[in-house]
Amino acid sequence: MRTIAIIPARAGSKGLPGKNTKPFLGKPLLAWSIEAAQKSGTIDHIVVSTDGDEALEIAGKYGAEGMRRPAELASDTALPKDAVLHVLDTLEARGDAPFDVLVLLQPTSPLRQPEDILHCVRKLTDEGVDSSATFKASGAHPSRVWSIDSGLAAPFLNDGLTWAPRQAVAPVYALNGAVYAVDVAGFRAEPSSAFLFGKTAGVIMEPERSIDIDTLHDFRMAEAAARILGLDGAQ
Repeated sequence: MRTIAIIPARAGSKGLPGKNTKPFLGKPLLAWSIEAAQKSGTIDHIVVSTDGDEALEIAGKYGAEGMRRPAELASDTALPKDAVLHVLDTLEARGDAPFDVLVLLQPTSPLRQPEDILHCVRKLTDEGVDSSATFKASGAHPSRVWSIDSGLAAPFLNDGLTWAPRQAVAPVYALNGAVYAVDVAGFRAEPSSAFLFGKTAGVIMEPERSIDIDTLHDFRMAEAAARILGLDGAQ
């Protein structure tokens, strides 16, 4: 079983310009994902897919392959799946042996640990699922979500559980974007743009490690959380 980690690091960012290469606790944000993949002990090759020169340089410095993606795959409307397929197609076209498992690591999740990656990969290699991902406990249960239309509020779901005791409502989870792992053959065959398909397993991460950086506020919160959790020197 050969496993590839792909780190998408588009240069353009509206919420926080240049966030993927911005220094995070002493090293580029992108570097944290590279090092987590290296230390997971389950990745055979790491590729940073980017349209930015700085990200290419960082990839090489930290031991990953930098691959420049076409401009049409770096727009705001480009699908992440197409950028990933570009990497796989490029590697196969140059004669690299095909990979069995693909791991997608977004650089905006620096508090992910190597063990999170390992657990997601093992769901495929040891348990035979088609895809897996990291999740966090959802902050709002669908039964407790409300809609407001023309100033009038109403339960979003009319399931009778809006006022039920907390213990009577099943826990729900949300994707945190830190790790996705998929069977490559199944991923290629899946006709939709979804990353998760078939039999999907979930690996739960703590909410405090599930910060996905999109804004400067997120960035500062993640740095603070890393210090509090003692993760600032762990990778």
